[in-house]
Amino acid sequence: MKDFKDQVAFITGGASGAGLGQAKVFGRAGARIVIADVRADAIASALDELKAEGIAAHGIPLDITDREAYARAADEVEAAFGGPPTLLFNTAGVNSFGPVENTTYDDFDWLIGVNLGGVVNGMVTFVPRMIKAGKPAHIVTVSSMGGFMGSALAAPYSAAKAAVINLMEGYHQSLAKYGIGVSVLCPANIKSNIAEAVRIRPARFGNSGYVETQEAIDSLHSIYQHGMEPEELAGHVRRGIEEGALYIIPYPESKEMLEKHFRNIVDAVLPLEADPEGAKKRTEALMNWAADRARVFMQPKQEG
Repeated sequence: MKDFKDQVAFITGGASGAGLGQAKVFGRAGARIVIADVRADAIASALDELKAEGIAAHGIPLDITDREAYARAADEVEAAFGGPPTLLFNTAGVNSFGPVENTTYDDFDWLIGVNLGGVVNGMVTFVPRMIKAGKPAHIVTVSSMGGFMGSALAAPYSAAKAAVINLMEGYHQSLAKYGIGVSVLCPANIKSNIAEAVRIRPARFGNSGYVETQEAIDSLHSIYQHGMEPEELAGHVRRGIEEGALYIIPYPESKEMLEKHFRNIVDAVLPLEADPEGAKKRTEALMNWAADRARVFMQPKQEG
C-alpha cells in the first residue's frame, strides 16, 4: 500500500505515544483516523490535536482485553465509515518491571492479557471483516526488541511480545493471498508515557510482585524521555507499509545485539553430519506433510 488517502486507520493506544504518532503521520497522509484507547480523557485531547490539523478523526473508548467491547467498536467503525479499517494498528501496550521470580498470576494476566490478548482480539475481530470487504489493507502490530529475547526484569512483557512476533509471521504468510499486508514493528525505546502504565492497571489485577512506586516510574521516565519521537517512528512504519516489509526495526544500535543473540541460537544446532539419516527422514516426512496439508487443513469451513 502506497496511497493512504481516504484509508480508514484503526489505532489502539491511539491517544498518546506511538499510537498518536501514527494517527498524526497517517492522518496527514489523508487517512481517516479512529483512535481507540482505554482513557476517555486522553482520547478527547488527542482528537483536539488531530482536528486542529484538519485530520478527520473519530474516538472510541476501548479496553482491548474486552472482546465484546471490541466487537462493538468494530461495528461502530463500519457504521461511521462504511466498512472495516483498511489500516489496522495494534499499538496499545503496557509494561511493568520486576524480578521474574516475584511475578504473580495477576502480573502475568495483566501484562500478557494486554500485550498478547489485546492483539489476538484485534486480529480475530477485524481480520474476517477485512477479508470479507475484499479491499487491499495492511496490519501493523507493535511488538518490541524485547520480543527477541528473554528478560529477567520484564519476563511477561517479553514473552507476550515474542508471541506477537511469531503470530504476525503466521498472519503475514496467510493474508497475502487476500491482499492484506502484515508488518511487525519492534521498537527499542519510544518517547512515550508507557512508564505510567501501572496507573491504569485494573484493580482486579492488583496483586503484584513488583515495586511500583513513584521512584520506579521516575526511573523509567529517565529512559523513555530519550526514546525515538513517536512521529519519527511512525514515519518508519509508513515506509515499512509502502515496502511491504514484515519486520520494521528502525534502531541501528540493536543490530549487533540481534546478530549475537541469533548466532548463539544457530550455533546451538547440531551440524548435519551428526545425524544425516535422521535429518533426511524427518525432512522427507515434513515435505510430504506440507504437500498434503492444503487438502487436509485448508478446506472451506463447513456451515451448520
